[in-house]
Amino acid sequence: MSDTLYLQLDQNIQVEHPHIYLQDIASLSCSNSKVLNRLRVMPVANLSPDKPGRYVMSVMDLITEIQKREPDLEINPIGESNFIITYKNEPGPRLIWQWCKIIFVGLATFFGAGFSIMTFNNDVDLGSLFSGIYTQVTGQPSNNFTVLEITYSIGIGLGVLFFFNHFGHMKITTDPTPMQIQMRLYEDDVNTTIIEDIDRMKQK
Repeated sequence: MSDTLYLQLDQNIQVEHPHIYLQDIASLSCSNSKVLNRLRVMPVANLSPDKPGRYVMSVMDLITEIQKREPDLEINPIGESNFIITYKNEPGPRLIWQWCKIIFVGLATFFGAGFSIMTFNNDVDLGSLFSGIYTQVTGQPSNNFTVLEITYSIGIGLGVLFFFNHFGHMKITTDPTPMQIQMRLYEDDVNTTIIEDIDRMKQK
């Protein structure tokens, strides 16, 4: 009875060195420890150190190479049929550039959200609405700094906090935040598009 190798692959695997071995991109399981150790160090790709980027590969390519080394081995692939190797080789100076981009995106998001809230308030004329409600309830003119404006401002902050389920390193619940969900969906769409584009280019 031949041994069985279980080969599990994710859709996108990130590596930080150009010499890629099978253990770097896949989770391996086999009852034969000798075969498993040999396959762990099987070379998969030798990328150019100066060309970081995304590289699409097929699980069939891996199976072909494994069968050349272990012809009697039964291979059971689990997971993705096509996958992406994301090679990132970032020297020290690029870390500063990364932080600059993070700060820029954070500021753009903060001021953009604030501008959106202000334009919404102006569109519905929220100031006049609060002023009218305050005058009707209390019988006194509003100075535009009443309990309505204060509670509304606090409510916006709390609403954003509860919606995004995140404040610094603290999370209100263990559920993923809406931002994390949207980023995951975006990442999945990008990976799927890259793989489909490569497949179309091969067919042409």
